[in-house]
Amino acid sequence: MNQSHTISAATEEDIPALLQLVNSAYRGDSSRAGWTTEADLLDGIRTNEASLREMIRKPYATILLCKDLAGTLAGCVYLEQMGKSLYLGMLTVSPLLQAQGIGKQLLRAAEDTARSKQCTSIQMTVISIRSELIAWYERHGYAKTGQTQPFPTDEKFGIPKQKLEFIVMRKRI
Repeated sequence: MNQSHTISAATEEDIPALLQLVNSAYRGDSSRAGWTTEADLLDGIRTNEASLREMIRKPYATILLCKDLAGTLAGCVYLEQMGKSLYLGMLTVSPLLQAQGIGKQLLRAAEDTARSKQCTSIQMTVISIRSELIAWYERHGYAKTGQTQPFPTDEKFGIPKQKLEFIVMRKRI
């Protein structure tokens, strides 16, 4: 792991920084500084304070944070154990810090977490038309399962500008 960053579990005190990071990386003009933007696909915010609080409080779940040595939040990932599988979501890297290995560090931390919980796979959902993101996950050992899921109609996930669906990806651990 890059010695200039540390990985730790989020607490409720981290919610304001998480809220800013996640929304800036996925939506609005600030997200266009990175390659993971969803600004052309969705309006609205990516998450809110109540959703983050619920994720942090959820049993068998955690949000891992990646911070630099000054304590500035550079990235995060949500992990939730579901039986022998670990669900991975909300992998986020600050748009200004993308392509520096932070996402890879968070993936490795997720895989280490899966192994420590005796999970046999990691599963995630990715918006089906995000081909560059799907290709990135494939380069890291994740494969399309052939399964799809509908995009949530709850506006707390954003307001789609077109019809969207998720594909399910999985990596055996």
